Amino acid sequence: MTIRDVHGNTTGLKPSDIKALVRLSHRRTPPTSIVSPELVRSLSEQSRSINRQVGVLIDRRGAVTHVVVGDARGIFLPDFGRVRAGRGRFRGLRLVLTHLDGEPLSQDNLTDLSVLRLDLCLVVHVLETGLPGPIEVAYLVPPNREGKVYKVEKHRAIHDLKDDFQAFIHALEQEFARAFAGAHLAPDRERALLVGVNCQDRNAAEKSLEELERLARTAGLTVVDTDIQTRKQIDPRYVVGKGKLEDIIVRSMQFGVDVLVFDRDLRPSQLRCISERTDLKVLDRTQLILDIFAQHAESRAGKLQVEVAQLRYILPRLNIMTTAMSRLTGGIGGRGPGETKLEINKRRARERLTRLDRALAQLRQQREERRKTRRRSAIPVVALVGYTNSGKSTLLNRLTNSSVRAEDRLFATLDPVSRRLRFPEQREIILTDTVGFIRDLPQDLMAAFRATMEEIEQADLILHLVDANEDDTEPHMHTVGNLLSDLGLDQVPRVLVWSKIDQVAPDLVHSLVRRFGGIPVSAVRGDNLRQLMQEMERALWKPVRRPVDTPVRTA
Repeated sequence: MTIRDVHGNTTGLKPSDIKALVRLSHRRTPPTSIVSPELVRSLSEQSRSINRQVGVLIDRRGAVTHVVVGDARGIFLPDFGRVRAGRGRFRGLRLVLTHLDGEPLSQDNLTDLSVLRLDLCLVVHVLETGLPGPIEVAYLVPPNREGKVYKVEKHRAIHDLKDDFQAFIHALEQEFARAFAGAHLAPDRERALLVGVNCQDRNAAEKSLEELERLARTAGLTVVDTDIQTRKQIDPRYVVGKGKLEDIIVRSMQFGVDVLVFDRDLRPSQLRCISERTDLKVLDRTQLILDIFAQHAESRAGKLQVEVAQLRYILPRLNIMTTAMSRLTGGIGGRGPGETKLEINKRRARERLTRLDRALAQLRQQREERRKTRRRSAIPVVALVGYTNSGKSTLLNRLTNSSVRAEDRLFATLDPVSRRLRFPEQREIILTDTVGFIRDLPQDLMAAFRATMEEIEQADLILHLVDANEDDTEPHMHTVGNLLSDLGLDQVPRVLVWSKIDQVAPDLVHSLVRRFGGIPVSAVRGDNLRQLMQEMERALWKPVRRPVDTPVRTA
């Protein structure tokens, strides 16, 4: 049994008060009761005597495990460690505390109920005489149509409580277990709640959160809920504000959430403050993208580049790893080479980063030698670029009869892939598939994948693919255009290609072409591929005089 005051110690309590509190810990409650009337009366008398809120935590056997002393307005509960295993399971502790001035069950009490996963919270209103008065009981409820997270019941006196506590808590845990089982989730998939912030444009915030949801699903998370907070400016400590964060944490308990994912990059101080408020894993947009890259990296170059990006992200956050990032030792956000770097100090991280940079420099040199060979043979290079999941790999496979992995998910292609494509009159090109772009691509990732981007820099022609089936075609075009400008590729000839037109109404395709120009194609059906070939030949060599035959892969 432990006695603590609001500051985490017994400072300010008289020896006689401490003895009285110790006596509280000796009182037992029958396992079938929420709390015994004798304990409630002793609690009320002692609370009025010292004019402070007093609380006790009772386990499932009815024994008092903690006595917590606060001030006149509230109490501070200690850290209890990890929650009991299993979705829908509670901590096995219930909180019984006093209120002195008639104030109702507070938001802090409800937050403690949710964050700590307590069995329930019971508030005793202490009368001026020191006797117990009316009581309030709050407990969590499973997901429901009304959107309620908890239920509060009021009773005139402690003797009005007649429920069998053991049967009640067992039934409640079964309801939570059924709610989670009904979601038909894979047992190894973590559940995520996505958090966005709207400071100016609500529509843009919603689109960004939709993209974050696709990233989360690509990373292997199961998204169970999303939330967008409207604010004038980002909260410097909690991003969404302390009150809103507590609401999110309460909802996380209701939905059995394992991970909070923020649709922005968190500063180290924000990551620390948010992590201190919750036992959940906390990720930002960059961590999610890094995790996807870690999953999809297959070549040595790709794995090296991912590890470099992870180390550059981790370095400024090493000081808070013991508290904020200790939950990232596995699963989403802690995958790949970075998961073994959580215990290293800055010196060792910098040493590792230096070795990786040296290895990447050797890879760049090897790529440069291969490019020199291509330039000597005068074979033009055509680079496929575009927003992630815009259909680049599918088009490469169709044009060259290849079998490069092409999937309907973000960043399915990470390592650049090159294939030869033969034109009539013995002409050939090197067609290169590159990593997809995305809004707010992390700078560390851009720097680490410089070797990959150099494939685009050496291109004689760029095919800019845009998914015609996306709602955000224009923002995606601007994102790719800005990234190409950052790479200094404004002078490279560019052909705009509208992909996936088989999934779009013809009128919309005609409208896009009239507005932006470009060539509409379907790599699945083969629509307009001949026109695309003619346009590539026209851009690389002299004007085409006759139709182009169907291309075949020669190497």
